[in-house]
Amino acid sequence: MSLFPAFLKLDGRQIIVIGGGNLAAAKIPGLLQANARVRVISPQINSAIVGLVRLQKIQWHRKLFSADDLEGAFLVIAATSLREVNAAVYQEADRRGILCNAVDDIESCHFYYGAIVQRGDLQIAVSTNGKSPALAQRLRQELEYQFGPEYAAWLEWLGAAREVLRSQAHEPEARKGRLHSVASRPMFERFIEQAGSGHGPLGGD
Repeated sequence: MSLFPAFLKLDGRQIIVIGGGNLAAAKIPGLLQANARVRVISPQINSAIVGLVRLQKIQWHRKLFSADDLEGAFLVIAATSLREVNAAVYQEADRRGILCNAVDDIESCHFYYGAIVQRGDLQIAVSTNGKSPALAQRLRQELEYQFGPEYAAWLEWLGAAREVLRSQAHEPEARKGRLHSVASRPMFERFIEQAGSGHGPLGGD
């Protein structure tokens, strides 16, 4: 089965995390980074999650999972250490038409977490369709080396350059060609060379 790759907008969306241990704690930071509203369902939570609750970054309902916990959810993460609980969460989410990921249980997932390389707004995701997370992690490490921190600044510059070019009077095809040119490898190398000079690649010498 082929997977459909997508990057989700979770801003303001209600995400339910079932579980309060290390598995759950590992999934929460990425959700918060995407500005999701996170609610944890678990009788107990570890110190990392306690800290987020105290900072009022997430909600915590101190209880065992029940079907009503998924009311209003956009997405669900089943992250308990009990396979049967995760499966029950998945089944209820599936019945309600809610996307669910059950950690470490590929049969109880509508989607998988990819291995992510993040450089500012640049995100590169690797998936093996659940067949080899170890391979995905190795490829992520190689991509981290290939795409260093300088890509974050480069992408910021590209965004600003795109807005400048879009505001200028160019034919659509000419504008498209210019946008591809400024995103090219030679322009990237020029950007790195001039990073400390105060002149961007479009600014001239």
